[in-house]
Amino acid sequence: MARRLFYVDEITGRSAYLRGETAQHLRKVLRAERGQKYEVSDGASLWLAEIEDFGKDMVQFSLLEAIEAVVPPARVHLYAALIKFDHFEWILEKATELGVERITPVYSLRVEKGLDQAALKRMERWRRILLESGQQARRLSPPALDEPVKLAAALAAENPLRLWLEEARGARPILEALPPSMPEAALLCGPEGGWDDRERAEANAAGWTAISLGPQVLRAETAALAALSVLSAWASRKA
Repeated sequence: MARRLFYVDEITGRSAYLRGETAQHLRKVLRAERGQKYEVSDGASLWLAEIEDFGKDMVQFSLLEAIEAVVPPARVHLYAALIKFDHFEWILEKATELGVERITPVYSLRVEKGLDQAALKRMERWRRILLESGQQARRLSPPALDEPVKLAAALAAENPLRLWLEEARGARPILEALPPSMPEAALLCGPEGGWDDRERAEANAAGWTAISLGPQVLRAETAALAALSVLSAWASRKA
């Protein structure tokens, strides 16, 4: 059974410190004891560590040896149109597991009334979801999460490869749109109900490449994760 990973707040010398709710969970719920081994990361390095001591809302680890971190095969910035929050949070969780590097929520014309106003209030919860999912997936660090932006700001991204998911006919199959080597990529995923024609015109004018996942009409969250899976698999293939 794989050891659990925790994101620690601080590494100093040969010690690492975990504080707050996660430290309480480790001690009181998981009933951790001194000498038990876990993996810890500060976002820059990964270590095998053992619990050395406990304090008030704090767990102190002794670092035993450095571990080589697994690096996602593709650097992907996901621009995800806001959808119902339970479905959007599913995107956050699974995109983290799939190795996405950064996530930016996007206001679209078809965003459900109230979601745009409520999104900013959910940012703390969403970052907690990313942290917990990152630990479960044993990532060096969770994805970065930006505050929501309007579509025009998303379309201004300067990534070398910019792809937007399009359910209308005429979009290129995703595999035909991918270059031999995968650069840093931006992926724009649409809202429930699909893009408005005005948004299509904006994306085309900004030079984004419309891509298709096939003839089936997919739910917004399904399409986002299917596309991320394809990008990861493409970047992982042998030359």
